[in-house]
Amino acid sequence: MRRETRREKLIRILSETEEPLTVDDLAFYLHEEDRRSIIEDLEHIAKTVRREGMVLLMEPARCNKCGYVFRTARVKPPSRCPRCKSEWISPPRFIIKED
Repeated sequence: MRRETRREKLIRILSETEEPLTVDDLAFYLHEEDRRSIIEDLEHIAKTVRREGMVLLMEPARCNKCGYVFRTARVKPPSRCPRCKSEWISPPRFIIKED
């Protein structure tokens, strides 16, 4: 029997979830310490699921202090809000849906 790769697990978790998940949530489910590798995997997964008729959706990062929504499509969360300089940032969240 073939074991699931980390990327296959990420695809399964993100397609079965009801709510979008953060990189920290995904690290918890995968028992993975290295969040950087999960961020890299998410960038590759976006291409993989597109071939299978699905899409990786990203809810952008948001400042919890002033409500600023980050417009960049970067997977890595920003460190500080450009508007109010707060570091209280909600990270981006991800989910896979049928296209």
